[in-house]
Amino acid sequence: MGTVVSLTVPAQPGSPRDADADRLEAATAVVEDQFEDLDARFSLFKPNSEASRVSRGELSLMEASPLMRDLYADAVRWRRRTDGAFTPERPDGLLDLSGLVKGYAIAEAGRSLVALGLHDWCLNAGGDVLVSGSPAPPAGGKPWLAGIVDPADRRTLLGAYPLGAQALGALPPGSREPAGSGARRLALATSGSAERGDHIWTAGLRGPSSRGPGLQGPAGARRPEFAQVSVAASDIVTADVLATAVVAGGRGTLDAVTARWDVDVLAVTHDGALLATPGFRAPSAA
Repeated sequence: MGTVVSLTVPAQPGSPRDADADRLEAATAVVEDQFEDLDARFSLFKPNSEASRVSRGELSLMEASPLMRDLYADAVRWRRRTDGAFTPERPDGLLDLSGLVKGYAIAEAGRSLVALGLHDWCLNAGGDVLVSGSPAPPAGGKPWLAGIVDPADRRTLLGAYPLGAQALGALPPGSREPAGSGARRLALATSGSAERGDHIWTAGLRGPSSRGPGLQGPAGARRPEFAQVSVAASDIVTADVLATAVVAGGRGTLDAVTARWDVDVLAVTHDGALLATPGFRAPSAA
C-alpha cells in the first residue's frame, strides 16, 4: 500500500523489560504480516496481485477470493450510504478497493493485537490512527493524542485530537454517551491532496484530478473543494471511508456525513479556512 506503519505499545508497570520487548516484537510481526498479505492481494501496483488480475479481466469477481468479494460488497454499501461520493470503481470502470483496504488492514491488525492480549497501543498507518486503552496504563485516564498536520506546511500541526482513554474515563459507570461527545472515538483518518497530490476523484464531475490507482469518486474535473479532511469515529473503516467521501463530495457530502454519522470532522479548504464540528473545536483538540 506504499504506507509507513508504526506501532506504539507502552511499557506495562511491573512487567520485566524483556517481556515488554518480546510482546512488542510479536505484535510487530503480526501487523507486518497482515499488511504485507493485503498489499500483495489488493495493490494495483503489483501486476500479479489479485486486484490487478481482476482489473485486467483475467479474473472475474465471481471467481475472486471471498475477501475480495466481501470488500467489494462493503464498498458498494458505502457508495449507497454516501450517495456515490465513495465508490469502488474508477471513472474508467476498473475496480479499485484501495480506498477501503487500508482501513480494513488497520482494523484487522487491531483485532490481532487484542487477540495477543495487548490492551494499550496506538497503530498509525500513513497518518490514519487506531488506538486502544491509554499511553499511560494502568490508570488509563490519559488519552492518545493524534496530531493533524497542516496541509499547507507539513512541519506544523493544526491540532491534536484525543482518542481513547480520556473520554471513556470521563463518563460515570453506566452513563450513556452523548452524541458527538467523542466518548467512543478510537480512530482518526485523514484524506486529501497534501501528501500525494490530488489523487481522489471529485464526485459528480467530469474527468480526473490526477492519474493512477486509488482514485475515488465517479468523476472529477476540478480540484477537490477541500485540501484535507480528518474524521474521528469509533472505528477506523468508518473514519477512513468518510474522510475520502467528504474530499470527493465536497460541502454537500460534509453536511450529509455530519448529519448521518456520530463523527467529528475537520475540513481544510485550499485557502486555509477550517470547518470543524464541536469535537474539533474543544480545548482538548487544540
